[in-house]
Amino acid sequence: MKVVIGCDHGGFELKEVLSAHLKDKGFDVVDVGTYDTNSVDYPDIAQKACEEVTSGRCEWGVLICGTGIGISIAANKVNGIRCALVSNEYSAEMTKRHNNANMVAFGGRVTGPDLAKHILDAYVGAEFEGGRHEKRIEKISALEG
Repeated sequence: MKVVIGCDHGGFELKEVLSAHLKDKGFDVVDVGTYDTNSVDYPDIAQKACEEVTSGRCEWGVLICGTGIGISIAANKVNGIRCALVSNEYSAEMTKRHNNANMVAFGGRVTGPDLAKHILDAYVGAEFEGGRHEKRIEKISALEG
């Protein structure tokens, strides 16, 4: 399975950890940057990563900035993206099961690497339940302009 990962300078270290973690689990990881800690604008990275998902080249993605807030807001401006900022395993599992989120965001300055790996594993291990949640996803999609 091909997944995309991207970050700004505030998420670079965590991106490196999560990218390696995904590769260890057998995922084909597309890294859209950034590739060091030099300052970049998170909306640019979010756009690149989201295009990988909306085009179908990647099935889902991971975004990281300092808090995860800015990059998740930017991602959610892209039609077809449902990005959840996750900070615990339960939220990560439920965003896949109930919201069918196709992107998850982390705060590189607020979530430690070990916890982030556990959170990502919870997301990866969950499956969308469909059913009553499907109509809610359709209503979310209808909000897109």
